[in-house]
Amino acid sequence: MTMTWIIAGLGNPGEEFTNTRHNTGRMALEFFAKQHAFSEWKEDKKAKAQVNRGMIGKTLAVLVNPDTFMNKSGVSVAKFIKSQKAAERLIVVYDDLDLPLGKIKLSFDRGSGGHKGIESITRSIKTKKFVRIRVGVSPEGKNGRAKKPLGEQEVVTFILARFKPAELDELKKIFKKVSEAIEMTVTEGREIAMNRCN
Repeated sequence: MTMTWIIAGLGNPGEEFTNTRHNTGRMALEFFAKQHAFSEWKEDKKAKAQVNRGMIGKTLAVLVNPDTFMNKSGVSVAKFIKSQKAAERLIVVYDDLDLPLGKIKLSFDRGSGGHKGIESITRSIKTKKFVRIRVGVSPEGKNGRAKKPLGEQEVVTFILARFKPAELDELKKIFKKVSEAIEMTVTEGREIAMNRCN
């Protein structure tokens, strides 16, 4: 019996946050569920999350979109991760200002890079040893690097703004990449996925 994987998509709940940059993780997971014909999303009141189950290859996966605000994401995720060993089969998908739109990056056992959702999860499950799929949301600068907004208020305004229609089209391609990365991590292991996707 292979162990279940938990895949969390970070964002904020509620209509006003739909299609905002900070909801990229949540959107990516919704795309993944559709693409893989997972079951319906159901509210799990105890976990304060929308939850969906299905198979990735021969492995059961539970998709978790927390219904908490971003900085409380760990509350939901901790309901599914009962040990540090289990955390190694956790994948968290989220928006990253350090990457330009169109880029994704896999990492494992890293700091939060200042991301409140990741900080919350690390605190709640008491380990950094889980897989992250960081999805770029910043505009691309001349050198191909992310052109990040500067200043705290600018950052907040930027991440809570909605994607433009052209960016949403671009995101579909990116979410395909994210889906492949999730699948590869679960079926072939994180090392192979990191080598191929980064």
